[in-house]
Amino acid sequence: MLKLKNLLFESSITGQTQGSEELGGYKGFFKLSEMEKYKKWIKKTLRVELVEGYKDPGIFKAVFLAGGPGSGKTYIAKGLFGIPDKVNVSHTGMKMVNSDKELKYLLNKFGFGTNLDALPDEVFSNLTNPKDPKYSGLRNFAKDLTAERRRLYQNGRLGMIVDGTGDDFQKIAGEKAELEAIGYQTYMIFVNTTLEVALERNEKRDRVLPQKIVSDSHKSVNRNIGAFQGLFGSSNFMVVDNNDTIDEEKAKKRFKMLVKQGLSKFVKAPITSKKAQSWIRKQKILRGK
Repeated sequence: MLKLKNLLFESSITGQTQGSEELGGYKGFFKLSEMEKYKKWIKKTLRVELVEGYKDPGIFKAVFLAGGPGSGKTYIAKGLFGIPDKVNVSHTGMKMVNSDKELKYLLNKFGFGTNLDALPDEVFSNLTNPKDPKYSGLRNFAKDLTAERRRLYQNGRLGMIVDGTGDDFQKIAGEKAELEAIGYQTYMIFVNTTLEVALERNEKRDRVLPQKIVSDSHKSVNRNIGAFQGLFGSSNFMVVDNNDTIDEEKAKKRFKMLVKQGLSKFVKAPITSKKAQSWIRKQKILRGK
């Protein structure tokens, strides 16, 4: 993290990062002060949402998304929850949590662009591999920003759609247990595609990943599907086959059908956790309701 901060600070003064020849000659455009402003903006924006958050119908609900790169998780989530393009909040108040947003922001700001597959191997390693001696910390910084956003959502007990690959079963199991310990109800949507479809879609994404990463992630995620179903239970687990490309009207009908199959019932279900009920009761008292 310190390496990244020094790198960003130097680039803001000189317009050229130290050792830029080692980073493929890319220039830095990002000022450290901008990052602090961005973090403050996140907190300020979310405080407004948190004040009346207990009224959201999706409060104390968390939906985990699982599926490898190119599976179409974001597309499926936006369709299922009725989230318009360029918006990350559903009509039920559930917020998307995805580190891609912060990573794209940093990559563009720092002058690398989002086509990671087009980067020289050394530069790609510098950006993404913590074991690389010249690792910049960029990927971790993006994850830290996402974690800050999620922490604020969680503190307000807001509904969340947690977008991840699902290749780390223990990580999701831990996050699920942490949320349930404070009163959340959890659900998983597993987006399934063939490797061939995932690779084809990856080439059309804004952030293109190397084929090996897509292939390795796809194998890891699909190994976990049975474990996830056991963890969440059949009533709180949905598999969505997303291999076919269909037109908008057919997609809407399909999403409507999937929502009726159980997702709508989960989101609208009454809050049964005593911890959650107690928290809401206290929030109403604090706000004089």
